[in-house]
Amino acid sequence: MNMTYTLIANRLLRILPGLGLLLCSACTTVEVANPDDPFESFNRSMYVFNDNLDTYAIKPIAKGYKAITPDIVDTGVTNFFSNIDDIIVLINDILQLKFKQATSDSARIVFNTVIGLAGLIDVSTEFGLPKHNEDFGQTLGYWGVGSGPYLVLPVFGSSNIRDAAGFTVDTAEFDPLTMIPEESDRYLAISLKYIDIRADLLSASNIIDETAVDRYAFTRDAWTQRRKNLVYDGNPPAGPSDEELFGDDLFKDDIKR
Repeated sequence: MNMTYTLIANRLLRILPGLGLLLCSACTTVEVANPDDPFESFNRSMYVFNDNLDTYAIKPIAKGYKAITPDIVDTGVTNFFSNIDDIIVLINDILQLKFKQATSDSARIVFNTVIGLAGLIDVSTEFGLPKHNEDFGQTLGYWGVGSGPYLVLPVFGSSNIRDAAGFTVDTAEFDPLTMIPEESDRYLAISLKYIDIRADLLSASNIIDETAVDRYAFTRDAWTQRRKNLVYDGNPPAGPSDEELFGDDLFKDDIKR
């Protein structure tokens, strides 16, 4: 365990300077029409770019993958990459001082790797060890770092300043896939991971296409709410009550009228 803490600490020390610069950009004040989405003009342009990329390249590849891949193989691939992702989850468990969850996730990795044939079979869930979702963006939120403005990243889509920094750390420092020594194998593994993820989301994207009037706003609001729930483990702080919003002396005359 001491070796794990040392490894994590060394990796964090290597990326803290660049991480600080990225997070500080969240403090910049910008005069915009929508204060909740100060980068909306850029974000909408990037959303259109990502949507076109998905429509003409990524989605057809995902559909082809889904069409030629037997369900049992598709499930095995999903489980394999989920098992690798559990390593990132475990590191962030420790960084958030969630030691009970870290113990569960450690056992999950061991069982799925050994009994589940390198993670192809998810036996841990059957053993009562559920899948958790933790990343470095959530770790930063746990320690009080604000989310910063909503931000649409090229290719990867919805994020914010904090989570973009967290994604960079998880990918560069904690993800075993980025540590594959052979470059071609590394890119192949990462590509397969995201094609599999996109294939599993085909039905969800169809629902958005059919129901959302403003897909950008729908995606932004849904993603922001989900991230808030994840950071606070499903118990986000309550917003201000009506009394707090309208009980100020400023509104007394209006209320009387």
